[in-house]
Amino acid sequence: MSSPGPYSGSSPSSPARPTTPQSRGSPVPPPPPPRPSSRPKLPPGKPITDLTRPFSPPVSSSPPPFAPLARAESSSSISSITSQSAASTPTLGRDLNLSTTGCSRGPSPLTMGPQDTLPVAAAFTETINAYFKGADPSKCVVKITGEMVLSFPAGITRHFASHPAQPILTFSISNFNRLEQVLPNPQLLCCDSTTDSVDRKEFWVNMPNLISHLKKVAEQKPQATYYNVDMIKYQVSADGIQSTPLNLAVSWRGDGTNIDLRIDYKYNTEALAAPVPLHDINFLVPVDGGIAKLQAMIPPATWNPEQQTIQWKIPSLSHRSENGGVGALLGRFQMIEGPCKPSQLAVQFTSEGSTLSGCDIQLVGTGYRLSLVKKRFAAGKYLADN
Repeated sequence: MSSPGPYSGSSPSSPARPTTPQSRGSPVPPPPPPRPSSRPKLPPGKPITDLTRPFSPPVSSSPPPFAPLARAESSSSISSITSQSAASTPTLGRDLNLSTTGCSRGPSPLTMGPQDTLPVAAAFTETINAYFKGADPSKCVVKITGEMVLSFPAGITRHFASHPAQPILTFSISNFNRLEQVLPNPQLLCCDSTTDSVDRKEFWVNMPNLISHLKKVAEQKPQATYYNVDMIKYQVSADGIQSTPLNLAVSWRGDGTNIDLRIDYKYNTEALAAPVPLHDINFLVPVDGGIAKLQAMIPPATWNPEQQTIQWKIPSLSHRSENGGVGALLGRFQMIEGPCKPSQLAVQFTSEGSTLSGCDIQLVGTGYRLSLVKKRFAAGKYLADN
């Protein structure tokens, strides 16, 4: 069975989004459709207040190379007003680029049927960037971004054409208080400053704009079976090392010619909304100084003499792994052009079935049904220094 709508496809564009929540040049959102009476007001998002727990004993070291993202910082990394991006979830490639595809020619589970409700699929995708310095957990810097897209079957455009008076598509996002910055699609989404509870936020779709957008996509890609539409970009509250699903500590020891490298890692259940495994974990370490002899690699690693890198691969890691997902990678080698300068460790991984924010979607009202909800996250720039 092929991959469902929210994760594959190519290409037309969806409406532009603002660069930052404070941007003065942002497009003016459309007038909201009629809404029910107001509900209690939602307090602003707040940071996590979990107690920190050191991964390793602290050591004295220099400050990290970049600072945590401030609330007022530009969110150009999340979205851009000038990008004519199509709506889709990011790809989970090595570079984790926020690719923006809009539709697919492959088969899709989003099909129109005889039901009275219209099918809608949703996907949450999050990217975590982290920097670890030595074994000091207080020096861990974390930034988590994400996006939520909705996917519609291609047949919905014909349905809208024959049934122009459609109910307003309304949905709520739970765990909303975990989010620090939220950038709704200004041309498609409306929301109140009110909500049902402190951890839930309700949004509703500008149906004329949505129908117009889907019609344009259908004209550009008549063979598409579904259309992915960007709805929300966001940033997640982070609490340092406690928010990282994979804790790291790197140590380089030795004289000019004999070097010991140790990488400690720990699967951190506390960072996850659900304890899902991490997959395809790659540890990549550059080594300068010219290795003369690899004396030991535990577990076995791959040495690339052309790129001068050592790579360890772990297929999967979870709380059910050996030692609860806690382990170490060890390397010992002799140098011919030493001394060896400690280098930066880069790690990549992916995960399916959960997110770091714990956000979820629920439809409100009648006329639509959730046919599928997908969640995933992956490492972006996930780095560690000695």
